[in-house]
Amino acid sequence: MPSPDLQTVVAEIAAEMRSRPDRGEVATYIPELGRVDPNQFAIAVALRDGTLVEGGDTETFFSIQSISKVFTLTLALGLAGDRVWNRVGREPSGSPFNSIVQLEHERGIPRNPFINAGAIAITDLILNGHQPRDTLGEILRFLQFLADDDSVFIDQGVAASEERTGYNNRALANFMKGFGVIDNPVEYVLGTYFHHCAIAMTCRQLAKAGSFLAHLGRNPTTGFSVVTAERARRLNAIMLTCGHYDGSGEFAYRVGLPGKSGVGGGILATVPGKASIAVWSPGLDRWGNSHLGRLALEQLTARMGWSIFGSPLATSA
Repeated sequence: MPSPDLQTVVAEIAAEMRSRPDRGEVATYIPELGRVDPNQFAIAVALRDGTLVEGGDTETFFSIQSISKVFTLTLALGLAGDRVWNRVGREPSGSPFNSIVQLEHERGIPRNPFINAGAIAITDLILNGHQPRDTLGEILRFLQFLADDDSVFIDQGVAASEERTGYNNRALANFMKGFGVIDNPVEYVLGTYFHHCAIAMTCRQLAKAGSFLAHLGRNPTTGFSVVTAERARRLNAIMLTCGHYDGSGEFAYRVGLPGKSGVGGGILATVPGKASIAVWSPGLDRWGNSHLGRLALEQLTARMGWSIFGSPLATSA
């Protein structure tokens, strides 16, 4: 069983976040996400022994959006190994997640796999000449397997909403196609991309699905190896430096954990050797990351001493 301290900390954080008036703004540029009630918050911590410590709306499904990019990158590395890095870089972008300016400057090679252009390139690699339906099935089954829960699903309403309004992503994909970075038909790639971003999970499921990242690539309860320890370390490194777009430095400074956000309001974070954490609150900050999610993780790491950079310092900066 977890220590009472963690249970108390999680309960107190959940109570505070549910009552805070500063909730951020929901992502209205995807109309379906703009309809989500911002007065929701959830946190789930999956520990090494399989115990889940939870608070808030942990059984509510939400669109994981760009958090899916962690799992598609994992699949792509399994298919192509280091050849993935011929398609995308590994550097922080310093630009908004949907920027086309940087892509033009770097001749169609996305800066990293977590910005939209990079994730579209990774989706193209996973497609590898297959039909979108088959590839989506593979991605969905992978997440269901990691979460040990077949109720993980693709929210067709969110996917359709993204397809109707995804003009910027179409521009990114066509631009990369022009540079030969995209192999498959653009509409196949984008259809797959929009649908895997529309995967819906609960915080409980997401924390369990990310557990392999916190435990050297292995599921800590079954011992099943998802990736090698080296690959898990490298996935965490990219999450730390690139997981929150042009807010990645701020997240590392405030929270001190590898993490990946999504504009649905979720964040997946890992405490190497200890825990996988999922938080969700739909309101976003100016970088497109969950406002209350980041605050909750900042409190959690400070109170539990979980920052990968060591014990927290007394500071109000």
